Amino acid sequence: MTEPCDLSAVAARALIGARKLSARELLESCIRRMDAVDPAVNAMVARDDAAARKAAAKADEATARGEALGALHGLPVGIKDLDDTAGLRTTYGSPLYRDFVPREDDRVVAALRDAGAIVAGKTNTPEWGAGANTRNAVYGVTGNPFDPARSAAGSSGGSGVALATGMVPLATGSDMGGSLRNPAAFNGIVGFRPTPGLVPSEKRLLGWSALSVLGPMARNVPDLCLLLCAMVSDDKADPLATTIHGRRVRRPEDFARPEAIDLASLKVALTPDFGFAPTERVIRESFADKVKAIAPLFHAAEEATPDCAGTDEVFAILRAVSFLASHLDKVRDTPEMVGPNVRANVEEGLGYRALDAARAMRQQTAIYQRWQHFFARYDVILSPAVTLSPRPWNELFPAMIDGKPTRSYFHWLALAYAVTIVGHPALSLPVGLDRNGMPFGLQIVGPRGGDAKVLAVAAALEAALAGDPLTARPVPDLARLATARPIAESPNFLGFG
Repeated sequence: MTEPCDLSAVAARALIGARKLSARELLESCIRRMDAVDPAVNAMVARDDAAARKAAAKADEATARGEALGALHGLPVGIKDLDDTAGLRTTYGSPLYRDFVPREDDRVVAALRDAGAIVAGKTNTPEWGAGANTRNAVYGVTGNPFDPARSAAGSSGGSGVALATGMVPLATGSDMGGSLRNPAAFNGIVGFRPTPGLVPSEKRLLGWSALSVLGPMARNVPDLCLLLCAMVSDDKADPLATTIHGRRVRRPEDFARPEAIDLASLKVALTPDFGFAPTERVIRESFADKVKAIAPLFHAAEEATPDCAGTDEVFAILRAVSFLASHLDKVRDTPEMVGPNVRANVEEGLGYRALDAARAMRQQTAIYQRWQHFFARYDVILSPAVTLSPRPWNELFPAMIDGKPTRSYFHWLALAYAVTIVGHPALSLPVGLDRNGMPFGLQIVGPRGGDAKVLAVAAALEAALAGDPLTARPVPDLARLATARPIAESPNFLGFG
């Protein structure tokens, strides 16, 4: 019999609404799963089971009274440890905040609670989300559920692993250089980077910068849409989220479920590297394998890429500027409490001039405009989500790809940040395993503002590919994880790298 924690979020919510499953039953199933497998992977790093049980009991009382129920009523969620949760420790993966307990929820957490969600715990992240290998000096490393010795990616690695192992049906993420798309790909789940402003955030210190966004993560596309509809809002606290005074622009109901779409009517572009990303050979070959199964579903599928010349420089400069705004004081005042990734970005930023930032923003605009011309010919772009197959987590970052040195600790994220700098929506969809036997993520990139289109294409592909082991979502061996050695016993478990 299927454990309640293995139900899809959509199915579990329907059962709760029909009084065939209680919120308490679902939460207890999730708690049992956490207790059984989390020692092997270290994904759910802060919990308050008593508070969660109290919330579940209140949810069941509301159901019994026949009250109107929110979209997420009774569903446990994992909250990335960059998001403040009232009464539950929030560390940002930083020793500076090792014992910090917020008094208030961040906007996105409050929105999920208002929709009826139950916070099951905090999911692990690298320090301040810097780096795509989820490890820090507070909670240690998060291991990949398909091989705990390998990276879960990041920075939403804890959320990706918690979903893959059934600890929670839904989880939050955030994305700058692929921080929710990368762990979605490495762990065999779905992660969506929405158009900046669709999911408001009041925490970006550079409020008009579109690099960093919040987004949903789930095990399938309909579940992801269910979570997204609770996150979407017009919110004046985010300058990217309010566009027309007095008129509602972003409507949650528009994203509650994926729209129907005819894949056979679409023309797609296929690219393994956007013309510049250092894509590993095994990923190129795995992408070619997947394309054989995927391409016939579309009206036309052609090898093509937008002109991304200058993307590496643009992302490096604008990322460094963002880190200066957020972390310069920490590096100057408490350098011994800051890890190497944050320090590297701040030091790089200090080396740039205003002229460099102006040049980067001008290049960014030119690249964006070239993308608009490209999308006049294609409906969506398909690419691998990540440039390489999961590697051991004790490698802080990939210094070499196929024998060639990478430019920086984030260069291997180029397939993701190619999309970041132009602000288009993108989703990582699990499509079987790569040639190394690890999960493979297919990145689906839509046109400007085409969030609903990306979700529709992803849902249609997911349904079409689910019956084939080559392309179906992979599932980790939970029995093996339940008997595995605790990852905390691994050498170098705790630390920045």
